[in-house]
Amino acid sequence: MSPQEQPSVVQPTVRAIRPSREVQTLQRLPYFVGVSGETVGARGMSMHLVVIPPGARSDPHAHRGYETSIYVLQGRVETRYGEGLAQSVVSETGDFLFIPAGVAHEAINLSATEPARAIVARNDPAEQDNVVPYRP
Repeated sequence: MSPQEQPSVVQPTVRAIRPSREVQTLQRLPYFVGVSGETVGARGMSMHLVVIPPGARSDPHAHRGYETSIYVLQGRVETRYGEGLAQSVVSETGDFLFIPAGVAHEAINLSATEPARAIVARNDPAEQDNVVPYRP
């Protein structure tokens, strides 16, 4: 590989990140990318801000090989999960939510007028590479 073809590698160091733009995820939700392998050279985690528009929901999916922790900053979100998405839990402002690796789920903003916002942390620095669509 020539030097021009070498992938750029971010060297880990202490960094402050302010997301400059929204990206669309495989789950069909807008993210503001914070800590990841791509942004800071993280090797074992990622952390982002997710915004679920009023009345919106993610596509059903699972995370192959990594766990997810969520802290709800604003709103009420129903997470349907498990086989056939038959189980459900509602989290709201101030709640933490844990999703084990491989568990199918979808997130639904219960408000028709206000966005829901949450911090999402995962033990995978390139988590979008391991999102698996789920068809109930």
